[in-house]
Amino acid sequence: MDKKFYLSKYKLEPFLFALGFCTVFQVIHYIPLPGIMLSCVCNKKFMDVAELLIMLRVQVGKTALSFGLVVVDMQNGFVSKGGSYDKLGMNIEAFRKIIPRMRTLIAFCRNEDIPIFYTEAVRERSGIDLLTNIHMILPRTREERLKVPITVRGTWDSRIIDEIKPGRNDHVIIKRRDSAFQDTELRVWLQSVRINTLIFCGIDTSICVETSLRDGFNLGYDVILISDATASGVKKHYETTLERVRDYYGIVTSINGFEKIIKLLK
Repeated sequence: MDKKFYLSKYKLEPFLFALGFCTVFQVIHYIPLPGIMLSCVCNKKFMDVAELLIMLRVQVGKTALSFGLVVVDMQNGFVSKGGSYDKLGMNIEAFRKIIPRMRTLIAFCRNEDIPIFYTEAVRERSGIDLLTNIHMILPRTREERLKVPITVRGTWDSRIIDEIKPGRNDHVIIKRRDSAFQDTELRVWLQSVRINTLIFCGIDTSICVETSLRDGFNLGYDVILISDATASGVKKHYETTLERVRDYYGIVTSINGFEKIIKLLK
């Protein structure tokens, strides 16, 4: 459960290749390495594995990356037909489309002994934890769908969908708000298995996924967002989050790109 991936001194070629190759692109990223500040120029949509390796800030032959996968809010109430969002007329099809790809990502992480942490957004039947009981100001779009508790604790609505349900060695975090870190055990669990790099997937990209990713970054974790294993009900919100993560927080890559990173770091 504490598998680490080292970049040996014999695998410098991807770094050198990327430093030369990326100069034809337009967006500057500064990548700190031991005693060095590398300026890597790369197009925002260019996700070559060599570029990703540079952006990982690996200290050659010294620093280990210890990964953990965070699967955000893939619950019946948000994703399944007959769930709360479906009954409210929300766009669950965007969420359902990523299920097969999430299965691929989760299976890969299990095979690589990467710990998996699922989040469940849970409410009380009494409504005591509804946002409308706390906030005087809420966007109407959010207020309308939160008048009645959804994903109530202990119900089918609150459970992770069967297609990607947690395994025996996986971990489930119960959260009450957008962030996977707020008032939860997640940080303690990550520390206990010495994880320093978080991979995020799940829904909604621009709400709970982004909030959790930002909190992780601000707590000192390196962060990776898997672009084809996350979704938002609004396409422009999805695209904005991807852009923001690329510019300010970490790496955005596909499942295939992430798999290549892991294989190269072995």
